Amino acid sequence: MCGIIGYVGKKAAAPILLEGLRRLEYRGYDSAGVAVLTDRVLEVRKKKGKIDDGLAKLLATKPVVGSVGLGHTRWATHGAPSDENSHPHLDASGQIAVVHNGVIENYDRLRERLLKAGHTFKSDTDTEVLAHLIGAHYAKLKAQNGDVHPLTQAVCAALREVIGTYGIGVVHREHSEVLVCARRGSPLIIGVGDGENFLASDANAIVAHTRSVVYLNDYDVATLTPDRFEVTNLGADTASVQVSQIEFGAEAAERGEFAHFMLKEIFEQPRTVENAVRGRIDHEEATAKFGGLNMSLAELRAVDHIVITACGTSWHAALVGEYLFEELAQIPVEVEYASEFRYRNAPLEKHTLVLAITQSGETADTLAGLREARRRGHTALAICNVVGSTIAREADGGIYLHAGPEIGVASTKAFTSQVAALALLAVLMGRIRNLSAQRGAQILKALEAAPKQIEQLLAQNDAIKRIALRYAQAEDFFFLGRQYNFPVALEGALKLKEISYIHAEGYPAAEMKHGPIALIDAKVPSVVIVPRDGMYDKVMSNLEVVRARNGPVIALATEGDTQIAKVADEVIYVPATLEPLFPLLAVVPLQLLAYHIAVARGCDVDKPRNLAKSVTVE
Repeated sequence: MCGIIGYVGKKAAAPILLEGLRRLEYRGYDSAGVAVLTDRVLEVRKKKGKIDDGLAKLLATKPVVGSVGLGHTRWATHGAPSDENSHPHLDASGQIAVVHNGVIENYDRLRERLLKAGHTFKSDTDTEVLAHLIGAHYAKLKAQNGDVHPLTQAVCAALREVIGTYGIGVVHREHSEVLVCARRGSPLIIGVGDGENFLASDANAIVAHTRSVVYLNDYDVATLTPDRFEVTNLGADTASVQVSQIEFGAEAAERGEFAHFMLKEIFEQPRTVENAVRGRIDHEEATAKFGGLNMSLAELRAVDHIVITACGTSWHAALVGEYLFEELAQIPVEVEYASEFRYRNAPLEKHTLVLAITQSGETADTLAGLREARRRGHTALAICNVVGSTIAREADGGIYLHAGPEIGVASTKAFTSQVAALALLAVLMGRIRNLSAQRGAQILKALEAAPKQIEQLLAQNDAIKRIALRYAQAEDFFFLGRQYNFPVALEGALKLKEISYIHAEGYPAAEMKHGPIALIDAKVPSVVIVPRDGMYDKVMSNLEVVRARNGPVIALATEGDTQIAKVADEVIYVPATLEPLFPLLAVVPLQLLAYHIAVARGCDVDKPRNLAKSVTVE
């Protein structure tokens, strides 16, 4: 949630900040602003609305000049979207500017104290309270120490009073070549340049300028100048600093020829699924292999229970994983919403493996769940897309997806990569138990075939668009599937809700008769996932129940199924694959269906209302 960009160097800061904010806008787009320093002058520009509609126009008419600055794009937490609540916020003196991602939980008490001390506030945000608190400590330290540079000390002193989460950037009018930043629970990275340094919420914002980065840890406080950076830690005598390399280039974060990032990322899935599988198949042993699990085969064999924790789309992938592990490895699995798991005192048996699934590696609830599992002595692995993210660094081991940056707020390629990784892990866990080599080889062969099959599905884009246009004005949708395809129904409904604002629900197909069927009529389409598998006849029966109530039916069926066209209004054919891997293919046309419906309704696909890409606050 929210995006932060900072620059300190010799170049003009404003264009770098504006470009970085555009690359970060998927993290929040309620408002945006910049603060730029030059010759002891601090200029702030901020505006409600999306960057190109607000801040960019404001900077065109009222430009700012300077080579040090901060930028912020906001997803509102405290205070409604408005010019006044936009970041950066100033302290009482007007000399300190602060940008902030996170939530200061005790801001109300701090605000009361500052009000009694004579402070006045212009916004409803917790961030302005933090800015005033830093300013108060700065004034006190400067009075005590004279010419000794107190900005970093003031930030540290303020943060020791703060309860909550933060990723912050701070500049001061009197320190024209200094930028201070700190994190706790909200990601920040330092970009290391030549005679310049950068600050960002994630690598997308700075990859065009440098691929050398330092991932800050919780309680790290860093001071950046053009020629150096220093990192300290509020809770330790020293800080661990390691310069890493971003694994993707600037072009990967560009939209290219596509109208939206979401469409680009849907079409990237043949490559991203291939990347998730590449180098991880052992054909000779009919099993999978991973380099980063950090668990021996004996330790994996000792696992007798798996808990998977995740949020949103990753939770739907986890549900597919539940079916995979239970069928292929005969291991009981529980799938937990991370937001619930972190607060439950659920009993975990001794040999329970906890698996956290996350695209960003920064999801607050998933991170908290992983930490809780490790605190209780359980091995916690991660399936994660972002190298260097907090969850990737704190997990005992895990699997990187190698899907590249996912910028569309509605996750697409991460889901298919997660399902592919889960299938591989399930094969590995099965082969060290009772999964036959023949069955293992079948699954692996089908996984290798999936990228080309996804290409076949993408070739139906125009046909899916025509179906979408027929139903774009519907206000309610049902998505129905059974067994492996129930999570796909949930994911299809989520995609439609996220980007088109149509009310949509995913259900096990048989559950329609237990209440929801009351809502079926000629205006409510149902998307029914009905592959030629062991549940085919059952799902066809459920489909007929919908048809009997005049409900339009869009069917996802296996290629070669001649019966389905007789009972469905629309049919999207999916290449034949093994039952456990049908979700890997079936989700793709549902992504396209949601995309084209949203475009037809005039929705901003990449920036759906009220949403942000990475949920780093509760």
